[in-house]
Amino acid sequence: MDRRDFLATGAVSTAGTLFFPGNLLAEETKISNKQKLVQPLSFKMDGEWKEFELYIDVHTHEPAPGFKYHTLAFNDMIPGPEIRVNAGDKVRVKFINKTDLNHTIHWHGVYVPWRMDGVPFVTQLPVMPKNEFIYEFVAEPEGTHFYHCHWGTLMHMQAGMFGSLIVENPNDSIKKKFPYEREYTLVYSSHDTNYIREEMNSMLERMKQRSYLMKEGRFNSEQWAVFDNKEQFAASLENGYQPPYVNNRRSNSDLPQANWFTVNGKSYPSTPYLFIKSGENIRIRLINAGAETHHLHLHGHDFWMVADDGVPLEHPFKRNTVPLTPGKTFDIIVEGKNRGIWTFHDHDTRKVTNNGLYPGGNLLALVYEDLPADELIISKHSGNPMYNSNAGMGDMKKMDTTKNDNMGAMNKMMFGEDKLPKIALDE
Repeated sequence: MDRRDFLATGAVSTAGTLFFPGNLLAEETKISNKQKLVQPLSFKMDGEWKEFELYIDVHTHEPAPGFKYHTLAFNDMIPGPEIRVNAGDKVRVKFINKTDLNHTIHWHGVYVPWRMDGVPFVTQLPVMPKNEFIYEFVAEPEGTHFYHCHWGTLMHMQAGMFGSLIVENPNDSIKKKFPYEREYTLVYSSHDTNYIREEMNSMLERMKQRSYLMKEGRFNSEQWAVFDNKEQFAASLENGYQPPYVNNRRSNSDLPQANWFTVNGKSYPSTPYLFIKSGENIRIRLINAGAETHHLHLHGHDFWMVADDGVPLEHPFKRNTVPLTPGKTFDIIVEGKNRGIWTFHDHDTRKVTNNGLYPGGNLLALVYEDLPADELIISKHSGNPMYNSNAGMGDMKKMDTTKNDNMGAMNKMMFGEDKLPKIALDE
């Protein structure tokens, strides 16, 4: 092959850092891609109960190469591991709080007993630092759901405290209508990394100075107070107590303004590939665990809308764009009818950037595994003269694009080092 024939085995981009691995269809690429998909949470049986364990701790997260910040994560991953059970299963989740903050878990879309719903001061007291709590429920209804922290939600969900919860039906009507073997779970979120960094650094600094000591199940008086009734609350106000929402002087401009957008905790170019073959159906479970709507559009295809908030649709219908609102889940079926490498992206252009720089964010690729090698050649159809440059391609040929340590060199070649959005990890 002529060295000017630029393959998808090298790179693809409209503006810069977007490089495919050394071989997009190689087995090592597919193995690496699995790490970008949601990871299953193992369980053990205790009689009729499926027992899972979730813990929360401070985590260092890297949504894209070279960009790291402190955050919170279930089981050291964002999103948290996927809990997958069958409808009717008895589920027991041991939740361990390893942080110096309070947390709960809410099971979004699941018919749990109300004491298991994870709403602080309504269904339970928060799970305090270095404590644990047992959640028990029967898995119903079937479908695509998720779990997330319900304490300090504005911060904690942005920071990464969410994960998918799939309740399978052995007699799934969707699988009968659209037989499939492969499926993907995509969890979307949005993040103000400056806000997260400020809040996390403040928390870490407080952790260095002191621990949040709790006595008799009550919060530290510097932060919160717990009252048994409204009369106690009114009396405390008369004695000078100020609720935390009075002391909070944040203006609207101080509230989070998302600048990073992720799928399964990653931003392009680290987002996962969705592999498919001609004639194959794949199921994609879409979950919005963030606070902004994502208008998801698939190039070159329509897809079948088959489930809404986990409920199978009696009459599936076709779309090529779907608005995924906060807290919403949809299931779609993609039919492998148009061989190629296709973009699946957020049509809100702000959400396909990393800190304002395009391309980034919620950009994914639908990749046909049976695409012939000669169809991978893209340079002859590219308007970017760098792709046709002998010198430029020579530089690229020397790079092993499967290794992260070469991403910096590629970024510098494409962008210029000073143009990369970087925020140092605060220690």
